[in-house]
Amino acid sequence: MILVTGATSDIGQKLCQLLTESNINFQAMCRKEKQIKDFKQQGINAVLGDFQHPESLKAAMKGCESLILITPPTQEQVEWEKAAIDAAKTSAIKYIVKVSASDANIRSAVPWAKSHATIDHYLRGSGIAWTILKPTAFMQNFLSSNKPISRGYLPQVAGDGKVAYIDSRDVAYVALEVLKDKENHRFATYYLTGPETLDMKEIAGQLSGVLDMKVRYLNLPKLVFRTILGLSGASSWFASGIVVQFADVVAGAHALDISYEVKRIGKREPNSFVAFAREHKKTFSDELS
Repeated sequence: MILVTGATSDIGQKLCQLLTESNINFQAMCRKEKQIKDFKQQGINAVLGDFQHPESLKAAMKGCESLILITPPTQEQVEWEKAAIDAAKTSAIKYIVKVSASDANIRSAVPWAKSHATIDHYLRGSGIAWTILKPTAFMQNFLSSNKPISRGYLPQVAGDGKVAYIDSRDVAYVALEVLKDKENHRFATYYLTGPETLDMKEIAGQLSGVLDMKVRYLNLPKLVFRTILGLSGASSWFASGIVVQFADVVAGAHALDISYEVKRIGKREPNSFVAFAREHKKTFSDELS
């Protein structure tokens, strides 16, 4: 049986759907009773587990042999994922699939990139078989900019840097195939990208075509963009990390080349940004969505 952590995330929800459709035995780990109830209403087995309470992790892992490790970018990410790996070492877990990041680097100034690298190293030394998935930036992140986009503006600090943005759901397709055929994916690291590299002007251009209105890219000063993020509710830690990620890493010409792992392993063509934008046209065109 497989334990899916991060089951309410975009990747986790899609993976749960795919596992269900494939008739693969799994359970979703949730922090709240309401989440468990919601999953059970969908016919999905769910159990309580909380990264902040390590003792609950081992209970959630009971009866499971494989683990998909997904956590959000938080200041506690290293602590949480190390706790999950430690719990797995004292349970029946024999295989861990970790969702990391393409820019993971132990010396990175981007906090979650450094965290992912730290955890990746820890997992490799755990003694448990592993596969590490390293997706690029998610297309879903643009949904948080729906208000300015609906008004015709795409604010960012990315300069003319390019990224091979990926639909987070495509990561779930790769995770599914890896979990189904773990013997052929043990101790492998896969970089996952979308089908093309795009800069912000090109993103704005594709949004313009989908929305039938002009969307202009505004390359803002770091301080202005950071202030906007703060006003939108982002924590100081998260806002600072986003600014560094885009103003320094992306704008600094960090562009991972396109990989074909979604097609090769996930057995599907990766979703394009324009297709993603069409799917979410209402969200991008309605600031009240």
